[in-house]
Amino acid sequence: LQNKSIMAMAEIPPLPPSLVCAVGSKDTTLSDDDIKSHLMPFLESLGAREDVLILPPDYTRLPSQAGKITRFISEYYNFTTSAGASKDDPSSKKAKSGTSIFSESCPNITILPALGTHAPMTSQQIRSMFGDALADKQPDPFVVHDWRNDVVTIGTAPADMVRSATNGMVEQEWPAQLNKLVWEKRHHDPSKQPHKSLVLSIGQVVPHEVMGMANFNKNLFVGAGGVEAINLSHFIGAVYGMENMMGRSANPLRAILNYASERYLQTELDLWYILTVMGTNKESGDLEMRGFYIGNDIECYTLACELSLQINFTILDRPLKKVVVYLDGDEFHSTWLGNKSIYRTRMAIADGGEVIVLAPGVREFGEDAEIDRLIRKYGYVGTPKVLEAMKDNPELEQNLSAVAHLIHGSSEGRFRVKYCPGHLTREEIEGVGFQYGDLADMSKRYDPAKLKDGWNHVSVGDGVDAEASTEEIFYISNPALGLWALKSRFEDGTASKNESTIDNPISTSSTQCATDGSGGVGGWAKPSSADIK
Repeated sequence: LQNKSIMAMAEIPPLPPSLVCAVGSKDTTLSDDDIKSHLMPFLESLGAREDVLILPPDYTRLPSQAGKITRFISEYYNFTTSAGASKDDPSSKKAKSGTSIFSESCPNITILPALGTHAPMTSQQIRSMFGDALADKQPDPFVVHDWRNDVVTIGTAPADMVRSATNGMVEQEWPAQLNKLVWEKRHHDPSKQPHKSLVLSIGQVVPHEVMGMANFNKNLFVGAGGVEAINLSHFIGAVYGMENMMGRSANPLRAILNYASERYLQTELDLWYILTVMGTNKESGDLEMRGFYIGNDIECYTLACELSLQINFTILDRPLKKVVVYLDGDEFHSTWLGNKSIYRTRMAIADGGEVIVLAPGVREFGEDAEIDRLIRKYGYVGTPKVLEAMKDNPELEQNLSAVAHLIHGSSEGRFRVKYCPGHLTREEIEGVGFQYGDLADMSKRYDPAKLKDGWNHVSVGDGVDAEASTEEIFYISNPALGLWALKSRFEDGTASKNESTIDNPISTSSTQCATDGSGGVGGWAKPSSADIK
C-alpha cells in the first residue's frame, strides 16, 4: 500500500474526511514518531472535547500496540504526562508535522477494554499494556465490560440475513448489543458539555477464525457486546464454515455487523476507528507495525485487511502433510485457546495429514468449568454429530458459543490431530476425540529450540538409511500470528459451504448462557480473583 494519508496539514477542515489515514506496506516499519505524526493531527482536527471514551482490546491483543496508542491519546489530551515530556516545554509542543502534541482542551477520559467474554484485566496487565501513568491515574479511568449486565440492545439485523448465514438453523433477527456506557455517548447536554463525546476504537486487523478478519465493528458488537449477540455470532461463523470465513473480510457474519454498524453506530456516535497491521521482523523475530489506519467507516478497515493478508497470511503451493505447532506455555492453557493450532492451519493441511500440537501449558479444555464440562461431554466429533447433539440437548442449544467451538475444533475427519499436553492425560485427550502424544517424546523429536518457522527436515529412526531417517514437516511457533492456506483452497474458493442443518430452527433470544471466556479467542491465563483490579 502507498501512503494514502489525506490529512490537510495547512488548514484543518471543520469535519475530517471519513478516511483520515492509510499508511503502510509489507516492508514498512512505523516508529512511535511515525504514529504520532498521523495520530496527533487527526485528534487536533476533531477540535475541542470534554469527554473521550477509548475502546482498546485487552491483554490478549497486546501485540496490537493499542496500549501504546491509548497512551499517546491520553498524553495529547493532557490526561497523563509522558516520561520526560512537559506540557510547558516549548520544544515538546510540536510533532514532526508541526501540529501541536498537546490539545488545548483537557477532557475526561474513560477506557473500556473490549473484553468480550474474557476475564477482566489484572492490575499488572493494565500496567504492562498501558503504562504506569494510566495504571496509577486516579480516579481510575478503566471500566470493566460486563457482558451479562451492562449491555443494551440498540437494534437488530434482519432475520433473512441470519437465516441465510445459518442454513435456516436460526430464523430470527440478530440483536445488536452494546455496552450501555458506549451507547450513552450519543447524547450530551450542551449546557454542561458543549461538544459531543468522542469514541475511539483501537485494535489490530489480522485473520480471525470467527469473523474472517478481526476488528472494526467487531470491537464494539463483540468486544463490548452481550451474551445473545456474541453466542449467535460464533454460531453463525461455525455453521457457515470456518474455511469459508478465515481471511475474508466480506462474509455473511461481517455483513450482519456492517448492517447494524451503518444503521446505528455511524448515525448515532462520533465514532472513529484506529487500526494497526503488525508483522514480524524476519531477522530479529520482533513484532513491528506495518500499517496504520484511521477512519469512521468501512474503508479504513478494508484497506487494513488488504495489507494484513499480504503480511499475516501464508499461501502455500502444496498441502501440508505434517504440521507441528508449538503453544507457548505461558500463553495457552486450554484447548479453547490452543485450538488456534487447528483453526489457522486447516486450509493448508492435506487430506489424511496430521497436526501435532506441542502444548506444555494446556491443563484444561474450557476457560471455565461449564465450558470445560461441555467439551468433555460432547467432544470435537465433527459438525453433523455436534448439531445432532444440539438438537437433543438444551444445554448445547443454550450455549451456541460452545457449539461453535466444538465445530471449529474438529478436523471433520479430514486430517488427524495429535495433542501433546503438559497437564492432561491420555484418557482426557482421547475422550474428546483427539489423538494423544507424549509431550516429552514429541518435544524431543520435534524440538522447538531447533526448528524454524516453515519447512524443516527432522531426523527420525536410527539413521542407518539416510533417506528413511528424515521427514519433512511444517513448523509454526505461534499460530495466533497468522493464517496458512493452500493456494487453490483459498483463491479458488474450493472449500464448500457447510450444508449441515437441523430439523427445526432454534430460538436464542432469551435462552443463551453467559459463560466466562466462551466468546473470546486469546491466550492469556485467567487471573485469580485476588489479582483482578
